[in-house]
Amino acid sequence: MVLSERDRQKIDDGDDSIFYDSPRFVTHADDAFIARLTELYMSVLAPGDRVFDAMSSWVSFLPPLSFERVVGHGLNEAELATNDRLDEYFLQDFNSDQSVPLADESVDAVCCALSVQYLQYPAEIFSEFARILAPDGIAVVSFTNRMFPTKAIHAWRTASMDERATLVERYFDAGGFERTERVVDQPGTDPFYAVVGHVA
Repeated sequence: MVLSERDRQKIDDGDDSIFYDSPRFVTHADDAFIARLTELYMSVLAPGDRVFDAMSSWVSFLPPLSFERVVGHGLNEAELATNDRLDEYFLQDFNSDQSVPLADESVDAVCCALSVQYLQYPAEIFSEFARILAPDGIAVVSFTNRMFPTKAIHAWRTASMDERATLVERYFDAGGFERTERVVDQPGTDPFYAVVGHVA
C-alpha cells in the first residue's frame, strides 16, 4: 500500500468540488518555474502527440507545438473553458472517482502540474495514467513547495521536497510504470521538482 489512511487525511475533508467551485485565475508558481516546466515539456513532447492534462486549470504550460489533441481535466469549468490549449475537457473529482474516462492507449503523454499533492488514491490514478498511455508513453508530474495546505494529504504536508519526489516515484511504481527519472532545479524563488514516468 502506497498510502495509509493517516497518509490520506486532509485538514479539510469537505467536498473538493465545493472548495474548487470558484475559479482561481492564478498560476500557483513563479514565472521561472513555469518557464522551466514548459522547457521540460518541450524536451519530452513531440508535434502530433495526444496529451492528457490531468488536474488542469486555465493554463496548461505546454510548449508551442501542434498536438493532435489535448484533453483537460479539472474541477472548475470556468478555468478549463478559459484554457485555449484544450480541445476538450471533463470535470471529475479524482478523490471520489479514480476511473479516467479515456480509452486504453489513447494518449501519448500525461501532464499533471502543481496538483499531485491533493490525490488521496494516487496508486489507482497512476494505474489509470498507465492504462491510457500508448506504448512508450510518458507522464510528467511537477510540483513545488506551494499548496493549499488544508487540501493536501498528510503524507505530503509532513514531507520534505525530496521526500515528496520519492513519494511521487512510489506512485509511478504502484501504477505499473516501467521507470522514472527525477528533475530538480532552482530556476527562481520556487523550487522545481518533476518526476517523469515511462511505460513500456
